Amino acid sequence: MRIENKIPHIPVLLNETINLFKGNLQDNGYFIDCTLGFGGHSEAILESFSNIKLIGIDQDKDAIEFAKKRLSKYANRVEFINKRASFALKELNGFNISGILADIGVSSYQLDNRERGFTFDSDCLDMRMNKDQSFSAKDVVNFYDKASLERIFKNYAEERRYKKIADFIIKNRPINSNKELSEVLLKAGIKNKKDLAPIFQAIRIEVNNELDELESILNGVELVAQNETVLGIITFHSLEDRIVKNKFKEWAKRCICPPLVLRCECGNNNQKGIILTKKPITASKDEIKLNPRSRSAKLRGFKFKG
Repeated sequence: MRIENKIPHIPVLLNETINLFKGNLQDNGYFIDCTLGFGGHSEAILESFSNIKLIGIDQDKDAIEFAKKRLSKYANRVEFINKRASFALKELNGFNISGILADIGVSSYQLDNRERGFTFDSDCLDMRMNKDQSFSAKDVVNFYDKASLERIFKNYAEERRYKKIADFIIKNRPINSNKELSEVLLKAGIKNKKDLAPIFQAIRIEVNNELDELESILNGVELVAQNETVLGIITFHSLEDRIVKNKFKEWAKRCICPPLVLRCECGNNNQKGIILTKKPITASKDEIKLNPRSRSAKLRGFKFKG
């Protein structure tokens, strides 16, 4: 399926993201957009920093196709990589990296496109960000055992009725579409779309291995980051934000001795950089009104030192 030229996704926290980098980013070297999407953040970075070269990474071929068109006027300053960011970052060690951005969310195009199987009323059961991946939501819903379903609904959806929901799904198998899944969830006591969303999100996280991918991206960032490299991470889920928050705290520690050690033995000079955002930056009321999906977005920033 080809994407029309109209912009199918509004980048969240765009001004806030650019301001984070404007105050800290050196206008040279490479900027890595780990989750290129439809190029909204990348376009703003290229406009704001005239000497930056950008590497756009995305596992979704549709997104790459659209971003190439959108960023065509910057063709001499942009390279594209069609892979998971965790894999692509391993290939970029040794590059002069000025900045890195990762927007850990699903694009509006993916969410709204019924053929991609993310919407509640979709005729398929899919939720893959990478269409070349074989494992899909159909496998989770129809073949996971009760304990595995309970795990994802309890941990990822933070749903108190996780046992009942898992039980209803198993009793109503096979389930062949999101529409059918929604009907089953309504029978299990989920009353409205607002309550359906965390359940669908939990399945999506499992299908795309999103939390492990975030951990791998952070590990990859640590590998390629150099002195003065600025990192921005946008998350949409409390578990994602917690992972980023804890990693930033770990990187900012001067002492890495075990807690029970009475006197520092590590040299007290292990700090990898500084946290740029004491609290996560969130969307303004105006942005939430324009784009309701921005209400759960959180931006955190970190600057590495040599």
